[in-house]
Amino acid sequence: MEKINIMINGIPGNVAVIIAKNAITDNRFQIIPFSLTGPEIKDKKISLNNIDIKLIKPDEKDNIISEIKKDFKEFIAIDYSHPTAVNLNAEFYVKHSIPFVMGTTGGDRKKLEKTVLQGSNPAVIAPNMVKQIVGFQAMFEYAAKTFPDLFKGYSLIIKESHQKEKFDTSGTAKAMVKYYNELGIPFKENEIIKERNPETQRKIWEIPEQHLQGHGWHTYTLTSPDKSACFEFKHNINGRDIYVDGTLDGVVFLHKKLKTEKKGKIFTMIDVLKG
Repeated sequence: MEKINIMINGIPGNVAVIIAKNAITDNRFQIIPFSLTGPEIKDKKISLNNIDIKLIKPDEKDNIISEIKKDFKEFIAIDYSHPTAVNLNAEFYVKHSIPFVMGTTGGDRKKLEKTVLQGSNPAVIAPNMVKQIVGFQAMFEYAAKTFPDLFKGYSLIIKESHQKEKFDTSGTAKAMVKYYNELGIPFKENEIIKERNPETQRKIWEIPEQHLQGHGWHTYTLTSPDKSACFEFKHNINGRDIYVDGTLDGVVFLHKKLKTEKKGKIFTMIDVLKG
C-alpha cells in the first residue's frame, strides 16, 4: 500500500504531538518532518519517536513550503494549531494547493468556509474529531429534523470544561446549539458556560487530577417549564488519545476524495463516518 504523506501542524501543541507520535508508527503514513508553529515557540525542532520535526515560524512558511514541495509533491496537512491561526493557516493551504484536515476550533468559521470553497483542494473540517461524539451529534441532528420543537418550552443549560490553555469556547458545544434551537429551545452560543479554572474543575466538576491539563467535559441539561421533567446528556473525555483515530480516518478519507474532487469542497466528520 502506498503511504500517504502528511504534515502535522501545531507541534509542540499537545494534540498535534499525540497525532504525530501515533502517525509515525502507523504504516499508512509517511511523516513530513516539518510543522507550522507559533511565533512564540523558541525551539527550532522537536524529536518525536526518534524523528526530528523542524518547527516553522509564520514568517518562514512560504519559503520553506516551496522546498518541502520539491520532495513531497502531494501531501495532506493536519492542523491542530492555535485558534488565532485558523484563518491564516487555511489561506496558506489554499494558496499552496494543500488539502487539509482541520481539528482546530475558533477563528472566523464563515471566512474559513469561503476560503476553502474558493480554492482548488477539498478539506475535512470539524470542531470535533472524536468519532463517537460526532455520532452523538448526528443523532441530535436526526432528532431535530424529525421531531422539530420536541423540547419547546424547556430551558437549557450547556456547560463545558477544558484545560485552561483552551482559549475559545468549545466548538462542539457551539455546534450543538443549532440542534437544540431546532428542537424548540431559543438558546444562544454566548449562554454556554465555559469553565477553565483548574480549582473549580477539581472541586466542583471532580475532574481527575491527572486530566486537568487535557480533557473535554460537556453537559446538556434540559428542564420542563414546570420542573417535573429533566433530561441530561453528557460526554466526558479525559486525555487526548481519542482524537487520533478520527483524525487519521479523516486523512484516509480525504486522500481517497482527492482522486475525484478537483476543487474547493468542505467535508465534515459525518462524511468521514459514512465513508
